Amino acid sequence: MYDNTRGEAFGAEVKRRIMIGTYVLSAGYYDAYYRKAQQVRTRIAQDFEQAYKLCDVILTPTAPSSAFAIGEKMDDPVAMYLNDVFTVPASLAGLPGISVPAGLASDGLPLGLQILGRPFDEETVLKVAGVIESAAGLAPVPPFVAARG
Repeated sequence: MYDNTRGEAFGAEVKRRIMIGTYVLSAGYYDAYYRKAQQVRTRIAQDFEQAYKLCDVILTPTAPSSAFAIGEKMDDPVAMYLNDVFTVPASLAGLPGISVPAGLASDGLPLGLQILGRPFDEETVLKVAGVIESAAGLAPVPPFVAARG
C-alpha cells in the first residue's frame, strides 16, 4: 500500500524536485555535488551569522514578483525555481522564516515579505511578522477575490 500511495499527494513540481535530489545524492555524484553543496551551505550560514551581529531579523521579498494564478507556471519549471529564489537561503542556513502579506501589486495580487531570524529565535520572527501584518492593514482576502464570492 505504501508503495502504491507514496507519491499520490505530490504534484509534478514536487516529484521533479525529489527526483533531482535523488539523482544528485546517487553514489556517482555524491562528491561532485553533495559535498560541495555542504560547503556552500556552511558559508551561507556564516554570512547570516555575521549579519545577525548587526540586526535582529532580515527582511526580504518572498518572491521576485507578485503572486500568480494557481497552475499558471506549472509547465515552466525554471520559472517555478526562480520564483523560490529568495526563500532558498533560509532553508540552506537552517533559519526560521515566515512570509507575510505586506501589500498588493498594481494588479491587486499580494506581495509577500519574508522575515528571517536567528537560529531557534522563532519568537522574534513571529512578533515581527505580527507587527508587519498589522501595519500593512490588508484584508484577509484581496478585494477582487471577495467580489467574485
